[in-house]
Amino acid sequence: MPVFETNLVVQLLPAALLISVVGFVESASVGQTLAAKRRQRIEPNQELIALGGANIASAIQGGFPVTGGLSRSVVNYDAGAETPLAGMLTAIGIGITVLYFTPLFSYLPHAVLAAIIIVAVSALIDIKAIFTTWRAAKSDGVVMLSTIVGVLFINIEWGIIIGVLLSLVIFLWRTSQPHIAVVGLIEGSEHFRNVQRFQVKQSKTVLTLRIDESLYFANARYLEDKIPEYLASYPETQHLVLMLSGVNRIDSSALESLHLIAERVAQSGITMHLSEVKGPVMDEIQRSTFLEHFTGQIFISQFQAFSYLTQAEHPDEDWRI
Repeated sequence: MPVFETNLVVQLLPAALLISVVGFVESASVGQTLAAKRRQRIEPNQELIALGGANIASAIQGGFPVTGGLSRSVVNYDAGAETPLAGMLTAIGIGITVLYFTPLFSYLPHAVLAAIIIVAVSALIDIKAIFTTWRAAKSDGVVMLSTIVGVLFINIEWGIIIGVLLSLVIFLWRTSQPHIAVVGLIEGSEHFRNVQRFQVKQSKTVLTLRIDESLYFANARYLEDKIPEYLASYPETQHLVLMLSGVNRIDSSALESLHLIAERVAQSGITMHLSEVKGPVMDEIQRSTFLEHFTGQIFISQFQAFSYLTQAEHPDEDWRI
């Protein structure tokens, strides 16, 4: 069994964590790529369990860290391998070669081995994907190009770290400024859409804002700042309805912001309501103290909210809920 010494563990832990991340990313990436070619799918959690078991076994025997090899996997795939038996046969072949045929390969130039690997993995290089990603989303294109540059000009570890950090930064930037749309009712239906994209029916006294992002500490303040701007554009508003169909999660910071928004609009004679609140979000709301001070209503659907709140404005119209 390996010797567990505190100083040794502290010394090796940073490198071990980086190796494990790189190994898992490489294994999952090549597995996903090859599975997609055969219209199959992999289970990343199961891959992680397999890699963990293999590395524990390798560590006990004093072996190297174990990962799914990119070049060897591609060679197996091109050779038509279908089952884990191919890996077993490969291991047997390598063992026999190391024991009995090493002298025959001792003078083989590294350039020859490099050429074999390059030819094997060249099928995975997809230049078109770079341009496709760039056209679809510039931010994703920046992450992809930065990762490629980091891998080619620094090393694989830093390339992955750069890609992960950029992805996190872009995620925080996107979610910190959630898309908010003024929505109205499409005539002859119960559907509400963005007023800038569809011909819709609106109410002078009921303003509906659809929030298309989960609410948490990073975008709570943004919501507080934007809602007054919308209310200023609709001075006759008496009811503000926040349509939360696009909100999948909400945290305590966002709930505090909603409470603050409700208090501020109430000072202007406006009542705030919620509609289309999803189950997990409603659970968070009920576990908090938000409902104790909330004076508005929570509607199951936006059509129900619009119908109920516009009754006073159009008492002669038949609003079916």
